[in-house]
Amino acid sequence: MFLENANKKGWIEVVCGSMFSGKTEELIRRLKRAQFAHLKVEIFKPKIDVRYSEEEVVSHDSNAIRSTPVESPQNILLMTSDVDVVGIDEAQFFDDSLVDVCRQLANSGVRVIVAGLDMDYMGKPFGPMPTLMATAEHVSKVHAICVRCGNLAHHSHRLTADQKQVLLGAQDSYEPICRHCFNELMQERK
Repeated sequence: MFLENANKKGWIEVVCGSMFSGKTEELIRRLKRAQFAHLKVEIFKPKIDVRYSEEEVVSHDSNAIRSTPVESPQNILLMTSDVDVVGIDEAQFFDDSLVDVCRQLANSGVRVIVAGLDMDYMGKPFGPMPTLMATAEHVSKVHAICVRCGNLAHHSHRLTADQKQVLLGAQDSYEPICRHCFNELMQERK
């Protein structure tokens, strides 16, 4: 089914980092450039992510682009016939089947751009992101600024006591911090 676009060359790009590092901003920038180039673009996000909008991918800086919320990665395959570029935001909230969906799309000639957190609030690899990074042709790790010391931040420190891995939130629930500040906080918790 997907090999009918044999002349097109597909690949996977991953944009990862902590909260407030500009992942979604970069995803939107790349997708808008593809639209300016008159490419057919489809954008998806997990249905559970309704923080800023139910039907748009929205950055913390309020930049937005229309998207389709989906329950599972398989739904993406059903909605991407005859597209040039697929964008996927908040990939860490999908299950591991997202990796095969991205591979299938890329193998069929689609440029796939995925954005998501590479680590959860405990500093552990998050969802399908590690495998996507290993599979991707291009990986961009973006950084926030540590709100405690000003260094480059790559951890998303949770400000609440909730210990669920998935907790949707923004500045009210998370802050970006660097390795040093993260390690200090982890020592204090012991």
